[in-house]
This record gives sequence, C-alpha cells and structure tokens, in this order.
Amino acid sequence: MMKKDNFQQARRRWLKRSVAIGGAAASASALGATSESLITEVQDWNRYLGDGVDANPYGMPSKFEGEAIRRDVAWLTADAKSSVNFTPLHKLEGIITPNGLCFERHHGGIAQIAPQDHRFMINGLVDTPLVFTMEDLKRFPRHNQVYFLECAANSGMEWRGAQLNGCQFTHGMVHNVMYTGVMLKDILAEAGVKTNGKWLLPEGADPSHMTRSIPIEKAMDDCLVVFAMNGEALRPEQGYPLRLVVPGWEGNMWVKWLRRIEVGDQPWHHREETSKYTDLLADGRARRFTWTMDVKSVITNPSPQAPINHGRGRTVLSGLAWSGHGRVERVDVSIDGGRNWHTARIDGPSLSKSVHRFYYEFDWDGRELFLQSRAIDEKRHIQPTKQALRAARGENSIYHNNAIQTWYINTDGSAENVEIS
Repeated sequence: MMKKDNFQQARRRWLKRSVAIGGAAASASALGATSESLITEVQDWNRYLGDGVDANPYGMPSKFEGEAIRRDVAWLTADAKSSVNFTPLHKLEGIITPNGLCFERHHGGIAQIAPQDHRFMINGLVDTPLVFTMEDLKRFPRHNQVYFLECAANSGMEWRGAQLNGCQFTHGMVHNVMYTGVMLKDILAEAGVKTNGKWLLPEGADPSHMTRSIPIEKAMDDCLVVFAMNGEALRPEQGYPLRLVVPGWEGNMWVKWLRRIEVGDQPWHHREETSKYTDLLADGRARRFTWTMDVKSVITNPSPQAPINHGRGRTVLSGLAWSGHGRVERVDVSIDGGRNWHTARIDGPSLSKSVHRFYYEFDWDGRELFLQSRAIDEKRHIQPTKQALRAARGENSIYHNNAIQTWYINTDGSAENVEIS
C-alpha cells in the first residue's frame, strides 16, 4: 500500500501534469502549473465548512466584489438629496442591471411610503376621476417588459471636453431592467379620457412633487405603471411602491412614487420642472420636447476603471448600446480612433428600447489604442462623433449627448478619457 506522503506527492505530480496539459491546450496565455499551489494544494475554502442556507435571508454579492457599487460625484450638486449616483457599467455583464446597482437621481431625497398607505389618482379631463390602492392596480392585466432608463444629462459633462475618467461617470446614468406592471392606457380607459384630453401631468409623492408633461399619444402607446423590477418590488430609490415607465424617453419623465396623473388639453408650463430639460443651442435658441433618447453606445471594458491587466495577447472588448427609437441593429468598433471600423458581435437578447451587449475580440500587441464604438439602430440612426454633434448643437447644452466616446489605452494597459480630432 502506498504511504500517505507518497500518495500526496504522486497526486500533486499528476495534478500539475494535468493542469499543464489542459492549460496548453486551452490558451497560450494560461498560467503554467509547475508551481501553482492554489490548485495543487488544499486551500481554506476546501478545508472548512461555509455558512448555511439561513446565514443570509436576502442574498448579497461576494465580499470580493466590493468595487461593484454605485458612486457619486460630490461636487455635481449642492446636496445629495437632489443629486445622482452612477451605475458601475464597467463591472456588469449581460444586459440586465441588478436592482442594487441601478443609478439614482432624486430631486428631494428618497420617499419612504408604506404600500397600504399609497394612493394613485386619475383626474382632470376624464369621465370618472378615480383613486386606486396598490391592490386595485394589481387587478389590471400585468405586463413584463425590458427597457433601458437613461437620464437626459447622461454624458452631459462631456459636451465641452473630456472630463470624467471612467464610463461609470461619463455614461453611468443608465440602467436596464425588466419591469412588471400594468399598461397606462388600461388605467386611462377605466377613467375615460375626454376627447380634448391631449396631455398628461404625472406627479410624484416625494417632497419635490416631481411633475412632467407627457403627450397622450405616448401614454396610449407603451407607457407602464409598474410596481416591480427584475422580479421583486421596486426599491425605495427606484420609486417604491409605484412609478411611471416611459420607454425610450428621457428618465426625468419616469416619475417615481407616482401618486397622480392629471389629464389636460395642453402641456403644463407653469412649473419650472416641465420646461427645465431643454437643449440650449449655440445661437441661444433651445430645442424643446426632445424626449427620445438617441442611439448611443460605450465601451465598458477596457476603460479607465477597467484597464488591460493581462498584458499582451487575446483581449475581449465589451460594451453596451441602446436606442430610444427601437432595437440596435449593429455596433462598429474601432481600436485606432475611427480610422478603421470592425463590426462587433451583439450577444444576448435584442429587444426594442433595451440595452444591447456587444463584444469584439482581438490580439493586443502592446501598442497604444484609441477605442471607440458606434451604434446604429433599426431606424438607421447612426451615433455621431462629438465634433458632428457640436457642429449641430454647439456646447451650451448638458442634455442628450449621444456622441462617440474615446478611451486611450497606454502601452501599460492603463486607460484614459480623451478626445481626438
């Protein structure tokens, strides 16, 4: 019988040989196994029992994923209660944003509302003004839809030049989730909209009493009144217990903590919030009612917060693309600042008004790179260069910047936000 020590030595030799053969077959960049004790030796996680099923009644991410968090930029606003934090796009995979990582934008802080105390009212130019409880709303037919939500100010700091070093901060005011709720048109049908009812004024129950004007055509198309996202109840910061979803349109219209919708015959201009989100042009005029979020994309990896750490060789470039006009049909990628373009591979579901995940694999030889992505949607809208967008609109706006983003990759793999002519 083989002694225990001899058995352990033989086992280690066999494991080393097996890993070395498998590694060589799988990838030339895989670690050699001549001294890889992490695979040949017993580790603590093999030796000791872990937590049981009752240790975390609500599951949490691994402690080793502590960098995957929302972050804010303290100097953006005077008070965090009317500020924004950003989705860590560089830490995400696929197209669905976890609930705990969806960016926040508030105007008066997070309202904490017990669902049994919440009421939702339809009034104004309707046949029958109605007030619903949460249970009343859940009697309507339910719908599940995946949509992106993007703040109109996303990438706004980049209008005048490269400012924030990381896609979390340049593009992180966007997320993509599955919403569960009821069609707004079904609720409006219950109340009966009068023939002269042409506009809606949704109002939130938060301290800012957030309001926006929405045309009746959009309300009767695809708007939802939702109470869940990604299979669970809305989080408080996402409008619990009820919010409005306005697919493809700017995020400030997706009123959270929804308590009332008034039907009127014209847009409301007496509230500052209604006309606040306009695009100021170079000549002093403003683009008005620019609700749809145009086709846009960004490379999330490599990027300033996710540099190339593996050295030369096979490199997987990944990013996100979306359009308020519908599906993204194609994404092109350039590694030389737009001189040459390559068609990226879109992988995963391709849904209307939803984020798309794209990839481009290439061999990096250690040279400098200028990474860009350019999305094209099903309506043939093409994501513009920043120079083209500025030529059309100037640099006065901070809203609706869907320009191509450039990341500079240094020879050491580090990345930086830059602009190129």
